[in-house]
Amino acid sequence: MNVVDHTTPAEYRDLGLPCAAVNWLIFTPFIVLGALLLLLGLLLLLGRVAGGRYLRPIVMGLAKVPILKGLLARMSNAALERENPELASAVRKLQQFGTPTTPEAAQRALSRLTPGERRAYMEAAGQQIEMPEAPNRAARRKGSPVQPARRNSGRKKRR
Repeated sequence: MNVVDHTTPAEYRDLGLPCAAVNWLIFTPFIVLGALLLLLGLLLLLGRVAGGRYLRPIVMGLAKVPILKGLLARMSNAALERENPELASAVRKLQQFGTPTTPEAAQRALSRLTPGERRAYMEAAGQQIEMPEAPNRAARRKGSPVQPARRNSGRKKRR
C-alpha cells in the first residue's frame, strides 16, 4: 500500500519543519566545496605521480584558454624567479628580443645577456635538449645514424 504525502509547504511550516526543497539548498555550498576539494586533491595526486607526467597534458590543455594562459605564465615566471633568478632574467630579456629566425639573430640575442645569465640559459637549454630513450625499436632506428653495411664486391676470390 503506497501512502502519498500531500503535505503543502504551509503545513510544513505549521509543523515547525522546513520545506523539503530548502534542505538541498542548505547543502549546496558544501557539495560545491567538496567537489572543488576533490578536484584539487586529484590535481595534487596527478602532480606527484611519475613527476607530473599525467598532469602535463591537463595543464597544456588549460594553457590554451586565454585567461588561464596568462595566469599560468605568470605563475611559471614567479616560480622560475624564485628558483633561478639569473635564468628568469635571461628568459625575460630573450622574450623582449623575440624569437630569433636566423643563427645571427640568435647570436645577437645571446650577446645581450650577462655572462651569468648566458651560463644559466645555456644550462637550461642543455637540460631541455637531452632526449629520453626511444620507446620502441623503430623510433630508435629512426633517431640513430645509419651505418653502411659491409658488402662483398660481388666477385669471387681466385685461388
